[in-house]
Amino acid sequence: MPGYPPRPRRDVPYLLNSGEGPLSGSPLAFAHRGADPQRENTLGAFRAAVALGYRYLELDVRTARCGTLVVFHDATLDRVTTGTGRLSDHTWEELSQLRVGCDAGYEEGLLRFEDLLREWDDVRLNIDLKDAAAVPEFARLVNRYQAHERVLAASFEHSRLRKVQRQLDRPVAISTGQSATAALVLLGRIGLTRPVGRVLRDVACLQVPVQHAGIRIVTPGFIRRCHRAGLQVHVWLVNDARDMHHLLDLGVDGLMTDSATVLAEVMRSRGVWPQR
Repeated sequence: MPGYPPRPRRDVPYLLNSGEGPLSGSPLAFAHRGADPQRENTLGAFRAAVALGYRYLELDVRTARCGTLVVFHDATLDRVTTGTGRLSDHTWEELSQLRVGCDAGYEEGLLRFEDLLREWDDVRLNIDLKDAAAVPEFARLVNRYQAHERVLAASFEHSRLRKVQRQLDRPVAISTGQSATAALVLLGRIGLTRPVGRVLRDVACLQVPVQHAGIRIVTPGFIRRCHRAGLQVHVWLVNDARDMHHLLDLGVDGLMTDSATVLAEVMRSRGVWPQR
């Protein structure tokens, strides 16, 4: 394995590169929505990523009208399914009849979060809670399946993550929302990292794009500030091999991709593949 820049030493069970073990000190690879845009957030996409060597799956969840937690990104069904309208206006019984993409062949069905939790006991799930209604059902399922060490809760709304933690039997890993990330970017540039670090003391990692609204987020200084605060830096969405190598050389701790085979080959060339 090549020599990587030192990783943050906070030991987080969800983050297999943070403690002892085969991935200790290595960058992590995340399959974004299963890393198969033609059938995103489906069981088929996730199974293919795991078979390729991925141990981290990034996904989104939304709440159906009946309260079922569905693995789905958009608020509406129109872009990727045979259905129309808002997902939240449909019951799971109705949603289960729909099909997702595959070059418009519509071969994959929608997926319940509970079924994905049950599919593997050694694969990590990075879950973006897309609506406030998802909080109690997410907490209930994580408690039921004792999945606390294999899930990470993410949301643009940091208050949503605090609500999740209050309803869990024990805490799960979380990444942070937009406001806290912006504070670390802007205040860190003028030397005010410590107050932000206190706010983020319960956060395991920052999951950020390379840049946002024309502002470069992932810089060597940003990575150093995060590492000093004990925070890992995971970057989305990276699909080009050269960009992947560049970010890994800077010292980021994880990459999320839609290009499963490209990231797998980059990680293989660095001696950290497969990750299962």
